[in-house]
Amino acid sequence: MGRSGIILVDKPTDWTSHDVVAKLRGILKERRIGHSGTLDPMATGLLVVFVGRATRAVQFAENDTKRYIATMRTGFSTDTQDITGSVVSESGRVADENSVLSVLPEFTGDIMQIPPMYSAVKKNGKKLYELARRGETAERSPRRINISALELIGRDGDDFVLDVSCSKGTYIRTLCHDMGLKMGTFACLSALRRVRAGAFSIDDAHSLDEIAAAPDSYIIPVDSLFAAYPKLCLNERLTEKLKHGNVIGTAAGDGIYTVYSDSGEFLALAAVSGGELKIVKSFFEVNNE
Repeated sequence: MGRSGIILVDKPTDWTSHDVVAKLRGILKERRIGHSGTLDPMATGLLVVFVGRATRAVQFAENDTKRYIATMRTGFSTDTQDITGSVVSESGRVADENSVLSVLPEFTGDIMQIPPMYSAVKKNGKKLYELARRGETAERSPRRINISALELIGRDGDDFVLDVSCSKGTYIRTLCHDMGLKMGTFACLSALRRVRAGAFSIDDAHSLDEIAAAPDSYIIPVDSLFAAYPKLCLNERLTEKLKHGNVIGTAAGDGIYTVYSDSGEFLALAAVSGGELKIVKSFFEVNNE
């Protein structure tokens, strides 16, 4: 049986999320590795990585709220909306603290955001960044996102440090770009660090060097992703029935549950409706994997 579970990685700068996955495939000798919530190469911080059978849980982590510490530089904008890009507009005017504070409410809550050209959003089957690299621009439709918290928490030289909690699909560099325009100048993202993804915190993440030195020490159980759900425990007979795809009768109330065998094995995320328990996603190992 191969390794299975979640590893919380503190992604270094200049690495793509795919680079991290490739590195871990080598460290863990496991081909089944995925992650939720891509980080740009310039960004650092929490990357939630799923290993082995646990990759089946990636879909449940994608919609988790993310929290970032972002640094915004004002006075110019770039084609990538961050400092790795080429300058396309300059105002010569650096924003002041009052200007930043005045626009924060306009970017809090449900807002519409146009994805940047340098993104993996697809247009007519092509990723936008592929078009952008060819110097092309495509029409993009605004998307509804949610920014549940947005605070100015400090300065880094002339840059502004923001604490941002947001929904899936939020581009922090676009947030900085749009805030610049609202302040009557230009702005871009100068640094980004993800500090939380759902229930997981950067405080519990580890460097790739640490993981390489003792990989099994940093794999946490996949059911940690579902800690908020109530638990159900099945005896040996019912466990076997569930593993063979059968519907299980139960007195439990309607809802979503994590299901365990009486030996403590995490079996599945399951739904109960009208006294019947059905698997939503199984996590027990199967013989052909």
